[in-house]
Amino acid sequence: MLAAADRHGPRPALSFGRRTLAYDELGRRIRSVAAALRGEGLVDGDRVLFSVRPGPDAVVLALGIVLARGTVVFADPGAGAALFRSRTALAAPRWVAAESLLHLASNRPLRGIARRRGLELAPYAELVPDARHLRAGPWLPGVPRGALPLGRLMRDGSRAGSRTGDLELDARPDDEALVVFTSGTTAAPKGVVHSRGSLGSGLGDFAQGVGLRPGLRVLTDQLMVGVPALIAGAHWTMPPVGANPGARPAQYLGLLADAELLFAVPAAMDALLAELDARPELAPRGLETIVLGGAPVLRPVLERIFRRFPEVRVRAVYGMTEILPVAIADGREKLALLDRATPGVGEPDGRGDAVGHGDPVGRLVPSVAARLDGDELVLSGDGLAKGYLHELPGTPLTELRTGDLARIDPGDARDATDQTGRDPGDGRPTLTLLGRAKDMFIRGSQNVYPGLYEPVIAGVDGVAEAALTGVPDKIGDDRIVLVVVPEREPPRGFDRGHPLAVRVAAALPGLIDAGAMPDLVLASRGMPRSGRSRKLDRRALAAAVAAHLDAEAGGHAERGDRGERAQEPGR
Repeated sequence: MLAAADRHGPRPALSFGRRTLAYDELGRRIRSVAAALRGEGLVDGDRVLFSVRPGPDAVVLALGIVLARGTVVFADPGAGAALFRSRTALAAPRWVAAESLLHLASNRPLRGIARRRGLELAPYAELVPDARHLRAGPWLPGVPRGALPLGRLMRDGSRAGSRTGDLELDARPDDEALVVFTSGTTAAPKGVVHSRGSLGSGLGDFAQGVGLRPGLRVLTDQLMVGVPALIAGAHWTMPPVGANPGARPAQYLGLLADAELLFAVPAAMDALLAELDARPELAPRGLETIVLGGAPVLRPVLERIFRRFPEVRVRAVYGMTEILPVAIADGREKLALLDRATPGVGEPDGRGDAVGHGDPVGRLVPSVAARLDGDELVLSGDGLAKGYLHELPGTPLTELRTGDLARIDPGDARDATDQTGRDPGDGRPTLTLLGRAKDMFIRGSQNVYPGLYEPVIAGVDGVAEAALTGVPDKIGDDRIVLVVVPEREPPRGFDRGHPLAVRVAAALPGLIDAGAMPDLVLASRGMPRSGRSRKLDRRALAAAVAAHLDAEAGGHAERGDRGERAQEPGR
């Protein structure tokens, strides 16, 4: 990124609201922060607990930490106080970087107000007793005494001449750079550790695969999209804090006017398209590329995109936290493959998986190697993370068992550039997903593994059994529903108003990861089971819950084709 800053100089790099930083200014700030942090005592490998909302300050501080040879530990304060504490304890950071507003909100008495609104915030100032604190934003009550303001870091580093040459020259690819927590419970949080090398490989593959170039106007709030845009010399525009294309599509459309590349999860893209159907005059005229990722990209959303934007390029990215990206598909090529397959291919079944001949997710990126163990996809390569925080350094990752069932086909050297955007002779293997070997649901960009949370929920007083299920919609997103069986006085069918359902819903915010919070809690007389072992039949449970929700909505809900509907368990 710093090479891009030196190369592109006065060209616009990063815009946020009315502020625009040129490449040379962005590079100066990053180097200044890195130099100041080293001067304040940050040493190689120091971890920095990082809770700063997307914006220029977050970008400068995160990249400055990595340049200073520290490790950014992304931490979501909305995960709940107990889980946040357990993640912090596992990461063992020496530094804490947070917004002043977060210190204020997590301090008494505002912490109680946040709790009453469903947000459990851990007191940041007390999380790591001996930590050095960095703050973004003005001083506010609750900010620890001696917290270093980002502005001072930039000034101090600038006065020192931003001497980071040795840091830039001597960087080692295997050095730890980033920790991202994915899933897990308070007893067993799971953090993925990336190195400089794995991040560099993944970001480079992303930039090449989606066609980033100098001057391209990119709209996203995602660092893992914006940073490769900066590396490529593009102009990254960050939406205002709180702008959500899925929840507030009308507000987001105003940001699209100047965008040439947009990144969105499929559910958010679907919401934007629905808004454009109602207000077609707001359609952006300069949009060249739409990049979709974070969830399966299925036929309905692709067809809607091309009806609205006949000339746009679509890049569908398949990846995971441990290795991103894995494969990238051209949208038109993917539709053509689906059209040649059997009817129903690419549509979600009761588990949100693709059926028929599978879901073609594109060509493997250059840094990724793939093989099959039986039918399960196993990945390796330069883009693979170092490992999991609780297993390192003893057990580094050498391969990743994805839990995805797949088919790997040899690449076709006759690929046409007008369809794929790649040079002829690109013979990288192509990947088709055939379903899941592990239970998992997808909501937005969040993967939810029910087996992690069900035992915890089942420990709530009065719960005989608990099961999470995903009810997919037409674009492959899952509505997460928790079904609990009461020990006493079970209902006849499903009941969202049962006392146990209400009590469990109230207990969940401090119990499980915020990303796994169900959209709805239902009490039920029992669970559907199958086989000689009487194992929970998740497919039947999903179908039963879907039938119940459709009946509640008067039978008008549009959820795609899920086959025959099951009877409610226990009837």
